[in-house]
Amino acid sequence: MMPGVSPEFSTAGGAGRSPRALSAACARSTIEKFSTSGLCVDERLEFWNRLTDETYPGTTVDPSTETFEAEMLRWTLGDLTMIRPRSNASLVSRDRPGGEPERIVLHLQHRGRGEHRQYGRMAELSAGDFALCKTAAPYQIEISDHEFLVVDMPRAALERRIEGLDDVISRSISGSSPGSRLLHNFFLTLWQQGDLSAVEPGWQQGVADVLLDLIGLAVKGAAMPLSEPRALRERALAVIDARLCDPDLGSAGLACELGVSIRTVQNLFAAMGTTPGGYILSRRLARASELLTVNPQASITEIAFDLGFSESGYFARCFRQQFGTTPSKWRIGA
Repeated sequence: MMPGVSPEFSTAGGAGRSPRALSAACARSTIEKFSTSGLCVDERLEFWNRLTDETYPGTTVDPSTETFEAEMLRWTLGDLTMIRPRSNASLVSRDRPGGEPERIVLHLQHRGRGEHRQYGRMAELSAGDFALCKTAAPYQIEISDHEFLVVDMPRAALERRIEGLDDVISRSISGSSPGSRLLHNFFLTLWQQGDLSAVEPGWQQGVADVLLDLIGLAVKGAAMPLSEPRALRERALAVIDARLCDPDLGSAGLACELGVSIRTVQNLFAAMGTTPGGYILSRRLARASELLTVNPQASITEIAFDLGFSESGYFARCFRQQFGTTPSKWRIGA
């Protein structure tokens, strides 16, 4: 199960039921969850296309495999509509919805790879990268098995924060810059918070404005040139942050993602005084220490598995070695 959603709010598609009808079952929660897992194989794509068209009008999905599986978290924060979809490899197309003010859609590649096409441009994305698209014109996204963090926002809100907004449409924004990594981490933290329905609308809009500010900073920061060694290092760190939940992440996976040799990856981290495995473990433990405090509803085992640990006992031993106490005592501040 994706983080931030309690099973009582989970919804699976049923034959003949619209996504909007399914949404009513989730009315108690800010976050809605939809899944194809409860459907027959030949019903899944029809349900998914109704759901995507309801969420982002004019959007259709054409999967690359016959056995289509997908899951989506969806919520509204201020004037932003956010989703967190994951599915098999697909071609996603969106036609221009008529009669609506133009909006901008950000797709942040949390897992997998993608190619975004709009206005004859193509943005190639890997883990941590993002691209902006306009609803004023059709666009396509060709993606491998993937997970996205997506936000649909008013154009005017983003135009105030990004000078020359049209120039960066369908351009790949690298996830290696500090601004992009901060944006990615803020996205994940929002999803971890889950239900914000109890807070006043003005506060929710304030959080939405912070997210918009971070998007603007990430776009500006990506334009700042980095030296080649530093760019590779920042890229490696961005990939690790994006794939902390992948238990198989290691030197080989990093080398493949970065397009370099395993030896280059090892030398990169040796220059930082550590190893790829050592750095990955330290990042997972640091993130776990944060989640234990800010997400008290999540069990220690759930946090461990969500961060790529395959065994809770191993997680506890590593945590104690790093912080000198157990995860449960850390949580209560002992």
